Amino acid sequence: MTLLVLVLTIVIAQRLSELVLARRNYRWAMHHGGTEYSADHYWLFVVLHSLWMASMALESLIRQPPVPTWWPIFLTLIVVAQVLRYWAITALGRYWNTRIVIFDRMTRVQSGPYRYLRHPNYVAVVLEIAAIPALLGAWYTALLFSIANGALLLLIRIPAEERALKDRVVRGE
Repeated sequence: MTLLVLVLTIVIAQRLSELVLARRNYRWAMHHGGTEYSADHYWLFVVLHSLWMASMALESLIRQPPVPTWWPIFLTLIVVAQVLRYWAITALGRYWNTRIVIFDRMTRVQSGPYRYLRHPNYVAVVLEIAAIPALLGAWYTALLFSIANGALLLLIRIPAEERALKDRVVRGE
């Protein structure tokens, strides 16, 4: 129970602070000529993350599973996800957002984790959505929300982001 409270407190605080940063960056972007794309699916991610946290808490409380013997692996994946996420946020600076915001004639970021991964923040979230509930022994939540998140990313979010970038990004700069 103590681990659950600690984990949920950290995750909720992190998500809220990221939403504050995203809102600040969004306002800056709109003031500086940014254009939001595919806003119609944003709510799906808000619902997904909210239900993920609720499911993790409920599954942990109802099933009361012991901490898995593989907990060091899950904790390592969580740490890797956090490092990757904040590296991505730092590399994008004011351009980082939870929404798809594009500027005319922008260049694709090639620094930080973007040198190695096209969507490092999404990789971090995939790791988190699987590893955090797994750390708590909430296997059903880890599996169900990994599948749901993967479907949303692969079928909706990444294609929308790629379409938005396609016509706006300057090649070769």
